[in-house]
Formats: sequence, structure tokens, C-alpha cells
Amino acid sequence: MFASPARNAPDLPRDARDATSGDNLGELPEWKLEDLYPAQDCAEISTDLAWLAKECPAFATDYEGKLAGLGAADMLACIRRYEKIQSISGRIMSYAGLRYYQNTSDPERAKFIADMQGAITDYSTPLVFFSLEMNRLEDAHLGGLLAENEALARYQPVLERMRAMKPYQLSDELEKFLHDQSVVGATAWNRLFDETVAALRFDVDGEELNLEATANLLSDPDRQTRQKGAEAFAKTLSENLSLFARVTNTLAKEKEIEDRWRKLPTPQTGRHLANHVEPEVVEALRNAVVAAYPKLSHRYYALKAKWLGLETMEVWDRNAPLPDQDDTPIHWEDAQKTVLEAYSAFSPKMADIAAPFFTKGWIDAAVKPGKAPGAFAHPTVVDVHPYVMLNYLGKQRDVMTLAHELGHGVHQVLAADQGELLSSTPLTLAETASVFGEMLTFRKLLDTAPDQAARKRLLAGKVEDMINTVVRQIAFYDFECKLHDARAQGELTPDDINAIWMSVQGESLGPVFNFMDGYETFWAYIPHFIHSPFYVYAYAFGDGLVNALYAVYQEGDPEFEAKYFDMLKAGGSKHHKELLAPFGLDASDPKFWDKGLGLISSMIDELEAMEDGKST
Repeated sequence: MFASPARNAPDLPRDARDATSGDNLGELPEWKLEDLYPAQDCAEISTDLAWLAKECPAFATDYEGKLAGLGAADMLACIRRYEKIQSISGRIMSYAGLRYYQNTSDPERAKFIADMQGAITDYSTPLVFFSLEMNRLEDAHLGGLLAENEALARYQPVLERMRAMKPYQLSDELEKFLHDQSVVGATAWNRLFDETVAALRFDVDGEELNLEATANLLSDPDRQTRQKGAEAFAKTLSENLSLFARVTNTLAKEKEIEDRWRKLPTPQTGRHLANHVEPEVVEALRNAVVAAYPKLSHRYYALKAKWLGLETMEVWDRNAPLPDQDDTPIHWEDAQKTVLEAYSAFSPKMADIAAPFFTKGWIDAAVKPGKAPGAFAHPTVVDVHPYVMLNYLGKQRDVMTLAHELGHGVHQVLAADQGELLSSTPLTLAETASVFGEMLTFRKLLDTAPDQAARKRLLAGKVEDMINTVVRQIAFYDFECKLHDARAQGELTPDDINAIWMSVQGESLGPVFNFMDGYETFWAYIPHFIHSPFYVYAYAFGDGLVNALYAVYQEGDPEFEAKYFDMLKAGGSKHHKELLAPFGLDASDPKFWDKGLGLISSMIDELEAMEDGKST
């Protein structure tokens, strides 16, 4: 994914597993990017580039080698100038990236984003000194400056996250080299991956489909259609496996080299530092989920096999709809109404924040040739607004994806008041509002279900989504951990990577599955592994956190709404311990994760009771 220097990368595309093509969806909205820039060749972009070309070296001239001598007022002025540079750079890259992801097969758009990335990388090279020199400041000296100036003290969380890398900092010269070469390193390999995935074609009964459409077949009601989709998927991925293995090997090795030079103790350390989360908290989450595999995914999929009349499920049955599934496409206006009503039932304020996404061109919803797969919400810069990308095809899970991404959007709007440097939320907390938005929408649908059959479909769909969010993402995390450990020992063949992939699949999905020939290649298209290593545990973190939050909400805390909005408004200005404390929650407590997993287990209990005829 693209990422501006100023903000987190947008939410990476969610697993494109869950939509089936349908007609009569209504008029699907498209982005109006004029709020960023009027056009690719507009004067405003040229003006901003020229400003960066002048301001970046001027900033270095004014401050390089001088940070240690600045007083509190001058340090504040320095940080605010740095923040403005990040904002202008972020605006340019947001515009270039959003245009590119509308059509990744358009050479002109691809060239534009590459040119902008290259230009901003060049312009920002003089800024590399800033974090390096800031990290060399003595703790006592910086603490004194923060204590002296309240406006400067606001930036303490930013400085703490920056200084978390202090023990792993390289020389100024090496840091500048890494900065300069990134445009032909990870950035270039990311672009190659994106363009390759967008260009993939899958032959299904003589019809060539793109990745999104082929993945959608895996949730088709017809089992033979699902099988054809899975086999086409495997065939095309296998034909391109050498390239995907090369990209994966190269990026993993590049990461290993940089981590080794920085003396980072594990491949995951950089991600944990960026997320401002302790390794033991992530380990507690991982261990709790793995221990729960038998009572979650293993138990649910055994139940689903029974519903489908199967003794053994194939991988193409994992996302199969229930036999009595209602496949009537959901009109876009109905999806909008469902989500906004669910948001409004919690808080009219939440619905008011979400409404402009539908009316002002902040959503791009239609499936189009060359468009990036999946969905994401990108915050752009704090003086504009977020944009949401979907590939809407009218399934109930598409409605849930809309609720998810709008949750991100609401979070990003509320956090924008923190300013460019403080608004970015660590990935572990970035999923909070999105998963909470899904939960609100799910509960609204469940409460208004017309009969037990509809309730069963909703529960089963939610359990599958939660398994995909928790169990599957932790399995992905384990895959990455094993892959990076193995790559440190030497080059990995495609078969080596396939074997690592399969080592986590059976464990996580359970004994009811048979794994078709070719499924071992399904790691190859997943963008998380390429764009943001070890990102995936953030999904499980967010789901567990929201399940615990929702339990507090259901208990009737009269101040919950105000506390919730305060948490979202905080953006990246507070640690997760500080944000969760008002709710009486602590993510470092292993029981915290068991509470969230228990919610999933209780839903499976209800489904089992329905199967046994015990529920009315």
C-alpha cells in the first residue's frame, strides 16, 4: 500500500473472500479527489512540490546539529515546521495513491505515484537528521523542555514513539542511505507485487476473471462453482509462484539485514515498537488464540460441515453460504441505511460523522477493471478528510465491510483534531472503531431478525467473520514468524514457503478440512505480508479489544458513549493502557483476551443449541 510520510498506511485490503456478484445494486459512489487536488497536472501540486523542495533543505539548515541547544519555544517551532512538511507530503502521496488504487493497471497513474514517491523521498532526505538527532537528546534535557512548555508537551507521545528506536539507531550516514534507497528497495518491490496481483487472470470455464471476482466464487452457493474458483486460483498462483517467492524472499532478507544492523532482537520488534505495544502483550494474545483453536474454529467448522451435509470439508467450502442462505443482492441504499441506523442507535453523533462519506464523494464502492482488491480507509491529512475504498457486490458481508471501513473513517475524523503527528493511531488500536462499527451493525441485524433461520445465518456469518479476524490472522502471524525465522537461515524455495503456510493451516482450521493440491500457494496473494510485515495481529488485537469493550457497553455503563468518543479523539496521543483504563480493561492481563474469545465461543454455543433443537 501507499503510505504518506506523515500518517499510517491505510487499512490494508481485507481478505477478498466474501462477496458474490449481483445486479441492481444501485448507483455506487466514486471518489471525488478534488478535496486533495483538482487534477494530476494541476498548479497546486507543482506549488506544493516546489515548497517542499525549498522548505526541506531550509529546515535542515536551520536545525541540523542544533536541536540540543534549542529552548522549549524554539523546539516547539521546529516540531511544528516538521509537522507542516509531513502534511504537505502526505497530501501529495494520498492523492497519488488514491488515484493509483482506483486503477493500478493504468501506466500513467503508476508513473505518477512512482514519480511523486521519488520526488518526496529526494526532498525529504535532508530531514533524516531530525529523528536521529532527537534520539540523541538526553532524557533529562528533553523532559525539562516538555515540563517548561505545555504546547510542546502535547508532542510527548510522538517523541516517545520516535525515541523508542533510539537503541536501534544507525549512524546518520547509514540512516540517510536507507532513506534514499527505499524508493528502489521495498517501495519498488511493493509496487511490483501490486501490479502483478492486479494483472492476474484466472480461467474459469473459459472466462478470464480477476482476483476479486475469482475469490468471490469461493463463497458461491454452488459447490462445483466454488471448486472451479479454488482450482483456478491455485493454477494461476502456481504459475506465478516464482515471482511471488522472489518478492517475499527479497523483502524478508532486506528486513533481516536492516534489523541485524539495528540490532533489533526479533523480526517482530519493529512492528511492536511502531504499535507502541509490549511484546508480551502480543504473545499473550497469540497464545490465547492458539489455545482456543479447538473451541473456536475446529468446533465451528465441524458444525458447518454438518450443515452442508459433508463429512470432510474442502478448502473451497470454508466460506460457503449456508444451504438456506438468502442471496438476494443488497441495494447500496439499503446498505447505507442499515449502517447509519446502527451507528445512530449507539449515538446520533456517530451517524452524523459517517453521513458525509455517502454524500460528498468520500467512498469509492464499485468493482472496476484494475481497481485494487479488498477495502481500506485512508485518513489522508488532517485538514481534508478520510477516503474509503470498497469493492461492493451486494452481499451481507459487504455491508459489514462497509460498517468496518466507516468505523475507521469516523475514528480518523475524530482523531484529526490532534494534528498531523498525533492523529495516527497505532495499528493495535486502529482497528477498534472499525470492529466496533461492525459489531453495532451486526447486533442491529440480529435484534431485528425475523425468525430463527435468519438469526442462525447472522450468527454463523458473524462467527465466520470473527474466526477470519482472530483465528486466521493469528495463523497468518505465525506464518510470518516462521517465514522470517526460516529466511534468516537462507533463501527459501517456493516449496519451502508452501510448507510453512501449510504448517499453520491445518492447526488453525482443524481436522475437518481436506487441503486440495494447490492450496499450499494461497499465501502468495495476501498483501499484508508484503506491505506491512506482522501487521495482521492488529486485527485480532482489535477484535479482542472490541469484544471486551462491547461487554462493558452491554453492562450499561452510563458514561460509555462519552468515554468511547474520548478514546477515538485521542488518536495516537495515548498508550493503550491509558485508553482502556476508563473502561476497567487492561490488555496486559491474559484474562482480557479470554473474555473476547469467550464471546465467540458463546455464539458457537448458541449455534450448537439451535442444531440440537434446544433453542427456540
